[in-house]
Amino acid sequence: MQSAFFSFLHFVAVFGLVGVLAVEWATLGKSPTYREARRLQLSDRWYGIFAVLLLVVGLLRVFYFEKGSAYYFGNLFFHVKIGFFIIVGLLSIYPTVRFLKWRAWTHEGKAPVVPVAEYKALREVIRLELLLVLLIALCAALMARSA
Repeated sequence: MQSAFFSFLHFVAVFGLVGVLAVEWATLGKSPTYREARRLQLSDRWYGIFAVLLLVVGLLRVFYFEKGSAYYFGNLFFHVKIGFFIIVGLLSIYPTVRFLKWRAWTHEGKAPVVPVAEYKALREVIRLELLLVLLIALCAALMARSA
């Protein structure tokens, strides 16, 4: 029963992470309004919460549930999956820093001024994060089916 519960938590974290990335992707515009900027800031906060939950629950599953750590550490797809997760985490730093810098504007009730280069970079980073999360899901499926 505990294994099923942690599996459920893992799915909640994955779907939450994908959901907030999709919200960021759909919300980010060239000239975000105050409400859009606040939505992006809140989404980014939830992104961090889901990422931490995903990592903690994933590690608990590796060490205490499922197939055991020896299985996972001996599985190439597990290593690739963790590598992609680390890359996504590193990529997420840029949007987080940008959204935090917008606080000066949003605390005053104003929309941030987003230079075109920043907008394009944010779009590309979020797009790449979404792609890598899909590849993580592929690795998870391959990992689970490996002998």
